[in-house]
Amino acid sequence: MTDTLRLSWDAPATLWEEATPLGNGRIGAMAFGGPSGRYQLNDSTLWSGTPDGPARALENVRSRGAAPARLTEVRAALGSGDVRLAEELLMAFEGPYSQEFLPLADLHLRVEGAETDPDTPARVLDLDDAALTETLRIPGGRITRRSWVSAPAQALILDLVADVEFDATIELSTPLRGRVVDSSGALILDVQAPVDGAPLHEESVDPPLRYAEDDTEFDAYAAAAVVVNSDGEVRHSDGRIVVRKARRLLIALSTSSRAGSWWADADGDWRTASREAIRDRARERADAAAQRDTHDLLAEHVADRRRVTRARFAIGSRREGTWSVDRDVLHGSDPLLRATVAAEYGMYLLASSSRAGSPAANLQGIWNDQLQPAWSSNYTININTEMNYWAAPLLLDPDALEPLLALVERLASTGTATARELYGTRGWVAHHNSDVWGWSLPVGDGHGAASWAIWMMGGVWLTHNLWDAYEFGGDRDLLRERIWPVMRGAVEFCLDWLVADADGALLTSPSTAPENSYVAADGRPTALGLTATSDLSLIGALFERALIAIADLGLDDALEAEVREALAALTPLRIGSDGRLLEWSAEVEEHEPLHRHLSPVVGLYPLDTVTPERTPELFDGAVRLIDARGPGAMGWSWAWKIALRARARQGEVAASLLEEALTPFDGDATRHGPVDGSEWGGLLPNLFSTHPPFQIDGNLGFPAAIAEMLVQSHGGLVHLLPALPDSWVRGDVQGIAVRPGLVLDLSWSDGRVTGATLHNPGSERRTVIVRTADRETSVDVAAGATADVALPSTAGSAALPQEGRSAR
Repeated sequence: MTDTLRLSWDAPATLWEEATPLGNGRIGAMAFGGPSGRYQLNDSTLWSGTPDGPARALENVRSRGAAPARLTEVRAALGSGDVRLAEELLMAFEGPYSQEFLPLADLHLRVEGAETDPDTPARVLDLDDAALTETLRIPGGRITRRSWVSAPAQALILDLVADVEFDATIELSTPLRGRVVDSSGALILDVQAPVDGAPLHEESVDPPLRYAEDDTEFDAYAAAAVVVNSDGEVRHSDGRIVVRKARRLLIALSTSSRAGSWWADADGDWRTASREAIRDRARERADAAAQRDTHDLLAEHVADRRRVTRARFAIGSRREGTWSVDRDVLHGSDPLLRATVAAEYGMYLLASSSRAGSPAANLQGIWNDQLQPAWSSNYTININTEMNYWAAPLLLDPDALEPLLALVERLASTGTATARELYGTRGWVAHHNSDVWGWSLPVGDGHGAASWAIWMMGGVWLTHNLWDAYEFGGDRDLLRERIWPVMRGAVEFCLDWLVADADGALLTSPSTAPENSYVAADGRPTALGLTATSDLSLIGALFERALIAIADLGLDDALEAEVREALAALTPLRIGSDGRLLEWSAEVEEHEPLHRHLSPVVGLYPLDTVTPERTPELFDGAVRLIDARGPGAMGWSWAWKIALRARARQGEVAASLLEEALTPFDGDATRHGPVDGSEWGGLLPNLFSTHPPFQIDGNLGFPAAIAEMLVQSHGGLVHLLPALPDSWVRGDVQGIAVRPGLVLDLSWSDGRVTGATLHNPGSERRTVIVRTADRETSVDVAAGATADVALPSTAGSAALPQEGRSAR
């Protein structure tokens, strides 16, 4: 344990926001620790809703008048300047709501006579090994409890070893409908999930959770199974497992669900599979894990996690060791250690909540204890889901990104009918929200504000995450077989969605800037207009990348000519009279000048279409807009602003924002804070980033933003230390992917690169231009080979400014 990064807490958790997250992508556990031994459990496939929910909602929306003809009326109203009529007409396009991610169960492990050991930390989480260790006092001795959730074993493992005999009791419960039964030496929890779940803001839906009313509805069944292996006496009694006179106890818990069978194979036999078959799957996994050697289970788990979390951050002189979350991180005096922990913890959480074979990480990753979680704990795809995965191709194994690719493929399937039936277009569309079932409609149920309900670019933005996977990984087969098919559908939609103005320039109508509004001619706020800047940026980048994909794959695709023609006619981005990049196609009065969303500058980050070299005027305008938006607000907004400042090569500002984002939150973590940013978030006692309440996107965005401060690989070169703050005097990072398809190890001291090595894991030779503060150099790396970057021997002037608005 001497060479790993560990976080410690002095006491067991009493609140959910204090508990320690564990996970394997499918099973999530919040470990409270202490004598009560509570583990609050989630299964990433357990959502309200049904597989046919999106299709039924589309049919209902169509019956209310949503159709291409209604879209023509909306566009006519906007063309004549009647935004209120356009808003009214668009209400017909709103479906009800996406579904909710739900809690599954609670596991309680009570050890008789156990007390917290005052001589050791109550909980120690090893971020490198992804395992939690606790020491408890028991009469006459001590007991060590280790917990982890294994992806290879598909089980939560609790390993207890004591120096004297102990007694323990194991119980399961659920906040949903369920019952506990004993079955073939296992403790089984049968769970029934709701077939519909309304978000908190839909207060008129009563009851908010509706269960199946008869046998003809979807059987939303799930199961959790517990199997134990012990040298003590084990018996099952009254729905509990009782262990007596043990020195060793291994507990394995696994889960299964009908929705999980559907997610894995939507065309399979999930409809006819019996509850017994689903229950058996959970029991067999738990039983297989419980019969194995504990050391082998842990070694397998550690090797798997270290493979997935490829990168390693050491900003400053401290990484390895046990760091108190309260004293060293939340209230510590070392911002470099805090930055290291933020990067490593974000990677830990992503690897814990997103693995191949399971649904993508949602607004809370895979951890939720609420029956009506904030914003349904769904997929909010106007920034949050995208941010969840910014770090994946950059820092983790492709295994972590696979769930997002699967989600986009599902959205492309459901979104094809949505695009055709609602808008009369080719391709596929997705809007503001989605869920495990592939919801692609607008939400709002006929009364949702256009600012968040009417947005047609969700699928387009998600395809850019997939493109990053190709550029960072260089896997041409992945591009051909999975990324290009969904990307091509998004291109088709955009080609048909664009309309020409009187001069022939292409624009989008209707259009919104995600969740923002401006003041209309009647003095009231509105979101609708003709062409938000984010639309143009997302579509323009999609077209450019489509042309690259066609060339890289050597395709003879009729779409190429359409894309080239549309790209040439796309309305250009505009700068306002104050020098800022405009958010809409016209200069308007802002309703919220400090709005949390930074959608107008999406071209600066995460895209790379706005750069100081290629578009200096737009770059300057983008930075001026960021300046005007001010500092942080909540976790995800901070993460985005840090990444944007890094792209602007403003390392000091980025570091200041990071410090803001990593301050402790001392308010009510369960209260829904105002979305206007007037009540800032921060970090909870377990280091979860909060709005409030908790959203994981901030945590998952921090490692991507920090990496952007240290290395950038867009615009055709690899730039080392482009936004390094003066206080980050030394450091070492390993395993950061850089375009095109290379992996970088980098070290620095006193603000200068001291070592840089490029690895080429692919099958093609790669040549890149590497920029340091002193010069640029070409580096050629053969397939499967490694190459050191030649470093300058003397100081010189920086090739680009580290601070300031513009590189001109």
